[in-house]
Amino acid sequence: MNNFDFFKENLPIFIPLVLLELILVIAAVRHVLKHPHYRFGNRAVWLLIVILIQIIGPVIYFVFGKEEDQ
Repeated sequence: MNNFDFFKENLPIFIPLVLLELILVIAAVRHVLKHPHYRFGNRAVWLLIVILIQIIGPVIYFVFGKEEDQ
């Protein structure tokens, strides 16, 4: 079994994961760019975390970085 066969066989699993990642990254980047205040860090730090740390980066932002709306 080569890599292409493995990828082709698991494509139904990969597509939802890729879509979930894209949605999370887009939502987190939009939120970072729209809001000026964060619990920790600044805009540049959060953009790097969200974009460079796949899947976990946006989750970290929404749990630790996002300031509560008042």
